[in-house]
Amino acid sequence: MIRCLAIDDEPLALQQLTAYIKKIPFLELVDSCQSAHDAMLIMDREVIDAIFVDINMPDLNGMDFVKSLAVPPLIVFTTAYSEYAVEGFKVDAVDYLLKPFGLTDFQRAANKVKARYDQQNTAMISPVEDDTLFLKTDYKVIRIEVKDIRYVQSMSEYLKIFLEGRAKPVIVLLSMKKMEERLPSSQFMRIHRGYIINLSKIQEVNKNRVIMDEETYLPIGDNYKEVFMGYLESKFLGK
Repeated sequence: MIRCLAIDDEPLALQQLTAYIKKIPFLELVDSCQSAHDAMLIMDREVIDAIFVDINMPDLNGMDFVKSLAVPPLIVFTTAYSEYAVEGFKVDAVDYLLKPFGLTDFQRAANKVKARYDQQNTAMISPVEDDTLFLKTDYKVIRIEVKDIRYVQSMSEYLKIFLEGRAKPVIVLLSMKKMEERLPSSQFMRIHRGYIINLSKIQEVNKNRVIMDEETYLPIGDNYKEVFMGYLESKFLGK
């Protein structure tokens, strides 16, 4: 199931949007809200795979809201103004629904969301042994050692994999979920919606940040804090 959030400041439009989501078998409506601010609060505590968001909203419009997200989910914009279409696709929106739209139009957009979601979650990572991975990147396949992974950063539907001894990250078309499933849980942990870290590479933990080196400070998300702090407590000396 694709976990969805509906956002529209107009109550009737939001009601219609949520009704359409509920009619699509592969979509799950996690929540709905009438502002970008409320959407941020929901996304802090829930895993959201896709959002259907109106562009024209007071305070913070849908376009600026999406641009503010460090790790945006799949995006479908809804609006009554066609001039936003080009700008919408500049932020890699999956689709753009012009109001008023019917169920047929919504189904088309939902199918595009599913296609993109399936693409992100299609394995493009091939195991050789527990300590080795093959990754498809830049029209070639490279081999990496799991122990060399410092951390993984989500970047929309792509991942940046930062490795020891390599100046630039390896960029692959892959979901965080797939990467998290493949990496050994005894060595790697997800500390944020956008980050998986190699626990052996931690230099310091300071408040709500994990320090990997002098230039790399990674945030600890609220949804991941309890498990991560539990791991740290298990390693404390002199309890």
